[in-house]
Amino acid sequence: MLTMIATAQIPVLGALLIAGALAKVRTAMNDSEPGALSRLGPAVLMAGRWQVPAMLGCAAVELALLVGLTATGHPFFRWGTAAFFAVSTYVLWELRRRRPDVGCGCFGEVSAIPVGLRSLGRTMVLTAMALGTVWAPPVPGWSIVAGITWSQALAAAGALLVLIALSPEIEEAAARLRHRAPCEQRPLDPATALSRLRSSSAWRSHERLLSSTEPVDSWRELCWRFFVYPGRSHAGDPADVVFAIYLSGRHPAVRVAMVGYDGRPIEIGSLPESIGVSASR
Repeated sequence: MLTMIATAQIPVLGALLIAGALAKVRTAMNDSEPGALSRLGPAVLMAGRWQVPAMLGCAAVELALLVGLTATGHPFFRWGTAAFFAVSTYVLWELRRRRPDVGCGCFGEVSAIPVGLRSLGRTMVLTAMALGTVWAPPVPGWSIVAGITWSQALAAAGALLVLIALSPEIEEAAARLRHRAPCEQRPLDPATALSRLRSSSAWRSHERLLSSTEPVDSWRELCWRFFVYPGRSHAGDPADVVFAIYLSGRHPAVRVAMVGYDGRPIEIGSLPESIGVSASR
């Protein structure tokens, strides 16, 4: 039974690899949105001139693994796929820790949503799926698709449903179909963003630091809406508490940072929930 389930995951992994590769190539070669790569990982961790090569290089690795899984049953490609998704999990964790404002870029520009637990969970599930295929019969992926059984089809469908549930890109793609524009170009009432902020866990955990529940400043940058509140640090010093709300998705990311009156950031929480904010507004 377990062997059958593991074998059925090979076409699923192939589908995710080709979707990710094609989306990355399209994003890297598309000039319609200048600066798009500066909002996507792992390209965002590199200098500007290396961002396109990094995106294309990642796509090339995915295509190579896809060809290997489809054309052969060699364990090298199965171990390689597991290693690829394991490294991807680590990279996403680093992105969430170091640059919580950028997306994973897993499926190109549609993956501009800040890295969250769902994206991390998806790569962990993919890593487990890929590891399972190592112990499956050494048959090429094309033969699995050609002779797929009902039980294998159900196992593959179940895996796809899990991956869809862990994919915030589905919501972003649906929003683009409705609005016909990327997130940073869509109008959104500041009151809606404020409502999202006040229903978030970031607001509840930092509300006690605020001197007033009315913002003293607000502005928008691309797909983020910022609100500034007067507050005090844990040491009792006056400071600005800055919240950033992502403007897309049913459960948008909310980040928070504290800036002293001298313009220096004040540590108030774990890095995944904080943002870097300039003192000038």
